[in-house]
Amino acid sequence: MKPTKIGIDAGGTLIKISYLEEETIRYRSFQTQHIGEAASWVNDHFRNPKICLTGGKSQVFAEELDVSTHSVLEFEATTRGITYLADEDGHSLGSHFLFVNIGTGTSMHYVKNGTQERVGGSGIGGGTLMGLAYLTTGMTDYDEIVRLAGIGNRGNVDLKVKDIFEGAVPPISGDLTASNLGKTAFMMQNPPTQQDTLASIIGLIGEVIVTISSQMAAHYNADSIVYVGSSFRDNPIIREIIETYAWMIGKKPVFLQHGDYSGAVGALLAVDEGVIE
Repeated sequence: MKPTKIGIDAGGTLIKISYLEEETIRYRSFQTQHIGEAASWVNDHFRNPKICLTGGKSQVFAEELDVSTHSVLEFEATTRGITYLADEDGHSLGSHFLFVNIGTGTSMHYVKNGTQERVGGSGIGGGTLMGLAYLTTGMTDYDEIVRLAGIGNRGNVDLKVKDIFEGAVPPISGDLTASNLGKTAFMMQNPPTQQDTLASIIGLIGEVIVTISSQMAAHYNADSIVYVGSSFRDNPIIREIIETYAWMIGKKPVFLQHGDYSGAVGALLAVDEGVIE
């Protein structure tokens, strides 16, 4: 019996695991705060597996496993995983594209002919969502934060262009955000709900990231921007924001079905293709 091949992306927020089962890639994830539980699951479910790790917590995770492991650089693993998953989903990325990995923070990479270069990033990301959500509402459950944000109204918190040009025709779309969280005078008279606040926090994160990444794509003349990362997990709001703004400025946003597992898939491919032994 051949040993199971496993790729693991041990990140700051999530432990993402991909493994081959009858030539099909399967997926599993755990909160990084439960890293011991994730390692126990691997130890209990696989016999003599071949494991490749990537991500900032990979060394910590490796120490919890019963078998020896290999590692691959996170950026290289993510690039490999994105290329594979895009092909599986039927996306044509061409010879060059930009990919944006929105995890705890955000990292941006330019890929040309299979070679990636990190070209920028931001401290704005999933960690920002969790931090601001806690500071403003006291909430810490990701799924509940996203659920409540989905029924919130950003118009009660964000200042839009049409709010500034009240009674006049604005020179740009009135629905664009003039100032994130900037509708202060209105909020003083009409305190926003937690739902409104959470929706606006996600809006802030999405708009900052799509603005920076679109400028990067323009600089490198890349038409396609692939957005991946754990921040898209069950979070249609941030996807809709990024999708809308990207198309507005003429860039093609690409979202992968299992994009949040791109690092884990890249690590798995390193095992499967013999990059590591």
